[in-house]
Amino acid sequence: MGLDGPAEGNPFVEVKLTAVFRLGTREVVVDGFYDGGGKYKVRFMPDAVGTWSYRTSCNVKALEGLEGSFAATAALAGSHGPVRVANVHHFAYADGTAFYPFGTTCYAWVHQSEALQEQTLRTLKAAPFNKLRMCVFPKSYEYNHNEPPFYPFPRDAAGKSDFSRFNPEFFAHIEKRIGDLRELGIEADLILFHPYDRWGYATMTAEEDDRYLRYVLARMSAYRNIWWSMANEFDLMKAKTAGDFDRMFQTVEKQDPYGHLRSIHYSLVMYDNGHPWVTHGSMQSAKFEAAPTYLADWKKPVMFDEVLYEGNLNRRWGNLSGDEMARRFWLGVMAGCYVTHGETMLDPDAAMDENATPTLWWSHGGVLRGTSPGQIGFLRKLVEETGTGHVRPGLEAQEKAYYMNARVYSRDGKDAERVLYYFDDHQPIWYEFPLPKGTFTAEAIDPLAMTVSPVPGTFSGKAKIRLAGRPFRGMMFRAVG
Repeated sequence: MGLDGPAEGNPFVEVKLTAVFRLGTREVVVDGFYDGGGKYKVRFMPDAVGTWSYRTSCNVKALEGLEGSFAATAALAGSHGPVRVANVHHFAYADGTAFYPFGTTCYAWVHQSEALQEQTLRTLKAAPFNKLRMCVFPKSYEYNHNEPPFYPFPRDAAGKSDFSRFNPEFFAHIEKRIGDLRELGIEADLILFHPYDRWGYATMTAEEDDRYLRYVLARMSAYRNIWWSMANEFDLMKAKTAGDFDRMFQTVEKQDPYGHLRSIHYSLVMYDNGHPWVTHGSMQSAKFEAAPTYLADWKKPVMFDEVLYEGNLNRRWGNLSGDEMARRFWLGVMAGCYVTHGETMLDPDAAMDENATPTLWWSHGGVLRGTSPGQIGFLRKLVEETGTGHVRPGLEAQEKAYYMNARVYSRDGKDAERVLYYFDDHQPIWYEFPLPKGTFTAEAIDPLAMTVSPVPGTFSGKAKIRLAGRPFRGMMFRAVG
């Protein structure tokens, strides 16, 4: 709802506006915010059908005690609500539909030209990704030297920011792009802080950090496709301590009425993901062999959000082959975790030009030039086919399965609907697959060629099957009946 109120003074600091929304005996308290020009807003995301009433509270008379009601109707087709943790190590939408994150990274895409942002959205529409890591603040780093079209805080002629006020135009622009992602079915994994900064945002005081967080939460929490990432590479932000991030995590947990997902990303020193305010791990690592320990210790989902990037940069972190990027998705899925893609592909004709200003998907968006998105989309299709369960790594120890394997169970967790094997760099000519109880059909999978070939017959018990004798192959078993 939009409300008129005072514009004089500093409304961002001086006006305290909240609203209580009620449905029966339920009450949800929501912060309002100043949107500039004497306009105030309160946003609310109802989670139940019915007639909700509301009443405002404010230290300004014009905004105190305003009342009303509205009818919340059933969700539209295809709208499943926010994503939550489900079955300990996995995710699902609020309506129970399983969500398998296959993410990508475009850190500063909202800080590029309008034409480039629109191109990014067109690319995403055709891409296989359903989660996007992106920053609130602009980025200053290698290949990232442009000034953003908007700044989050007012600036004077010398470029000094007034951190006691906000620029509503900046935040409205990000909200528009979050809405665009929502229309594409993409979750916005919104990075609230990062160290790659030349504007002073990484060195704000604790008071300024907390005011910024409350403003972002008031404006954006009602978007159903929001995830909160407290920081990218938080340990490189030398002006802040782990205790500062503890405090800010708890601010987000307390001020977000909807309990959106919360994580934090690191460079070298990992944050304690065991804290109760962290909903899932966000890893900068390709050490998938550590996944069982993370899953057991944290009892939370684990996202391998940065496993290096497909690209051709001179930097170690930016020159994976497309096949290797896709392989890392397979390893993550087979470990019962989730992986995020990134691309740093230079145009070969401009790669050696020191005066060139290349557009890299990893930061700017634009177009995807690599080969891994197609292979990742192929894997996503395999994982999502039933949509009734979640991947669990490994078969029982007594079955003595020596290669990477995973099961997709029925929703009640009792019966394996599918069993997926991945041989990685091994190349057996045959293998005796120890299957769970039941009868299964089999399909040979070539992840590189993105093909699925039926194997004649049905299988149960220990199924001996001839294989291709080449590496990076898989096998899918599907329960019959």
